[in-house]
Amino acid sequence: MRKTLIVIQGPTGIGKTKLSIGLANYFNTEIISSDSRQLFKELSIGTAVPSPDELNQIPHHFIHSHSIHENYNASRFESEAIKLITDLFETHSTVILSGGSMLYVDAVCNGIDFQPDVDPEIRKQLTREFEETGLEHLRLKLKQLDPAYYQKVDLKNPKRIIRALEICMMTGKTFTSFRTKTVKQRPFKIIKIGLNMDREQLYNRINKRVDQMMEEGLEDEVRRVFPYKNLNSLNTVGYKELFAYLDGEITKEKAVELIKRNSRHYARKQLTWLRKDENIHWYEPHQTNEITKFIEISIAE
Repeated sequence: MRKTLIVIQGPTGIGKTKLSIGLANYFNTEIISSDSRQLFKELSIGTAVPSPDELNQIPHHFIHSHSIHENYNASRFESEAIKLITDLFETHSTVILSGGSMLYVDAVCNGIDFQPDVDPEIRKQLTREFEETGLEHLRLKLKQLDPAYYQKVDLKNPKRIIRALEICMMTGKTFTSFRTKTVKQRPFKIIKIGLNMDREQLYNRINKRVDQMMEEGLEDEVRRVFPYKNLNSLNTVGYKELFAYLDGEITKEKAVELIKRNSRHYARKQLTWLRKDENIHWYEPHQTNEITKFIEISIAE
């Protein structure tokens, strides 16, 4: 029987962890997290890492496996995850990949263009330039170094502009030259399950989860990593809003309001991305029996 990777996707807060654990128990397998923030060992509450009880039920991988101080990206995740999947297939006929970082999932399923590790000093330099001279300065620099990517990139997104400039400055080549978008053929079957639900219901779940995170001590967690707030690994919802609060820019109430709003926006962005994938089979989180039966039939085909 051909080895099968079961991919569980969906917006933040919809219940991917619960479904993945249930399926892992049923298929007697292990879970690889494809969440680009849950892999950082310094972060737990704000990244909604599975509880100790959930982690004890099923072996999980890429949970608290790396540090926020590492220069980690989707290219590196592809390499490490594919090696792990290959190893797990030695003893399992199925493996589950679950998480909301769309680029990480895409890297495993389709491959991602190689991107060299960046010199931290270059990143510090560009971040300092952004803070001191603004985004327009970096836009003009990108237009000069890589005019092709300048025409494609979201010019309002400093993270993407800085990333492209890092590659240009370190390699002497354009960022575009690394973007071949060649789809890699994997030696295993891939079954993709997407979770969705009524939009208002999803937003209510997200809002309640943010409140729960605050009750569990998210502010204290953010305070512990506050000295490293400029790290790319901490440029994420739940942390950057509370950084602004700790910097005295906004009130705590406003920060919580923004975390909820930005989490809802991220969920909408995730669904927009996922709907473009015609290979995803959509269900609601409570349809566990239907999902399990579909996977069984698909594996047998």
